[in-house]
Amino acid sequence: MSADLMESSNNSDSMENFLEQIVNGSKKRSNYIVASMLSIGGIGFSLASLSSYFGKDLLPLGSPSTLIFVPQGLFMGFYGVLAIFLACYLWALIRVDYGSGLNRFDKAKGILSVTRQGFLEEINIEIPIEDIQAVKLEIREGFNPRRRIVLRLKGRKDIPISEVGGPQPLLLLEQEGAELARFLGVNLEGLSTN
Repeated sequence: MSADLMESSNNSDSMENFLEQIVNGSKKRSNYIVASMLSIGGIGFSLASLSSYFGKDLLPLGSPSTLIFVPQGLFMGFYGVLAIFLACYLWALIRVDYGSGLNRFDKAKGILSVTRQGFLEEINIEIPIEDIQAVKLEIREGFNPRRRIVLRLKGRKDIPISEVGGPQPLLLLEQEGAELARFLGVNLEGLSTN
């Protein structure tokens, strides 16, 4: 019985000294949908361009062989090649799960370890926890909205630690920021709009 109590107290101590956050990357449903649409559209436009050049219908829908190659077929070929290149780029980002990683806060060692998957290599940053002044919530609304959690550091530029993508719900962002500030024992700075 006393051994069980000892184990549970050790587990609670380790929970209070260690926090790990998983950050999602580019493997999202929206990226799969956009990459698929770009692939289908790019192949369709390229086949329409080739149909107008060779005078044969390579697509089962419509009759693209009746298009005049210059300028219609040429422009369709340009759009098709551009869409295929963008789709290949998006599929490559999805494959490597660009932007995914971990935030590890270890109070016992006094180190924050931020790991992110880059395009060609993994990026690792280690920061002493004592350099963290505050947890800040950044909110930018408008055409390109952004909602993220940022760590304010002593003598360094602020470092964002939340995932990239669509804006998170404000309530969830506030809860994550408050939990992190409570764990680190620092202030949670109000919503700053940029």
